[in-house]
Order: sequence, then structure tokens, then C-alpha cells
Amino acid sequence: MSNSEINKNIIIVDDDQTWLNQLSRAFERRDHNTYVAKSVSEAKDIIAKNDIHYGVIDLRLDDGDGLEVILELQKKNPKSRSVILTGFGNIANAVSAIKVGAIDYLSKPAGIDDIFSALFAPPSEKASPPEEPMSANRVRWEHIQRVYELCDKNVSETARRLKMHRRTLQRILSKRAPN
Repeated sequence: MSNSEINKNIIIVDDDQTWLNQLSRAFERRDHNTYVAKSVSEAKDIIAKNDIHYGVIDLRLDDGDGLEVILELQKKNPKSRSVILTGFGNIANAVSAIKVGAIDYLSKPAGIDDIFSALFAPPSEKASPPEEPMSANRVRWEHIQRVYELCDKNVSETARRLKMHRRTLQRILSKRAPN
């Protein structure tokens, strides 16, 4: 198959419009045809009507999760390649994403080059590690934020589950995310 015959159609699914625009422009600059969606239902409609070979998909969307989009893409095109992006990374989500067909799982904020490398790495090779991975402090902060969200922003319940003093948790929650 020559380069001109390679399918360069990619769907980008994220509920953050600014990020969606940035990512779409970055892939268009690299000669890809981009389709953008802000929800699972919108993404499913696009996949049904188009021949899409690649996906960059946010895990958490307003009307469901990105795993549904990957399943739909895999059903329509078993050779498709998708990467899951999320601001709430954990091992269970990563395993689920890989099981349904994602080729990689990246934590936000992932760089454009890291996303591109993961998506287009030869199937027999691993993508190179990110140039700027999240710091240990950032990973800890993300985990605390996720548990806080899952506890419906109840500080006492979050502190109990994290085995942390409530005031310590309140201080962490009041600070900005570390780099």
C-alpha cells in the first residue's frame, strides 16, 4: 500500500472544545483528515458515516465514556488504532482501555508529539516514553482529585478512603495542580 492509499482519517473525541481544536489543528498540519466530536453519541454518528482508521479519545465524556467509542470504532474497522486520553489515570482504566482495543493510554496533559508517537508507533514496537511525563506529585494530586470526585466532593469521606487527615486533604485540595 503506498502512502497515498493510507487512510488518514482520524476522529478526536473530547468534551474540552479548546483541546479539541488544538489537537485537530495539529493532526491537520500533519496531513490527516480530522473529525471531531464532543460526546459518545456524536462520535458514534461520525464513525457510522465515515471510514475512520485512527482515534484519539477522552475517557470521560458527558454522555458516557470513551471506551464505548473505541468499541464502536473496532466494530466498524477492526484494524483501527486508538489512544485513550484522560485526566484521571489509573491502572483499572488503562487495562479496560487496552482490553477493548486501545493501543495506548495517556494521561492529560499529554503533548501532541507523545500522542502522535503512541498512535503511529509500529505495532511491533512500543512508543517511546513521553518527553515530559507527569511528576510523582502530579500523579498523586490527580489520584486525590479523582477520589474526591468519586466521593461527590465530600472531604470527610475522601479523607477516610485515602486514610488521610481531613485538614491535610483540605490543604491539598485548596492548592493548584503541581507540574
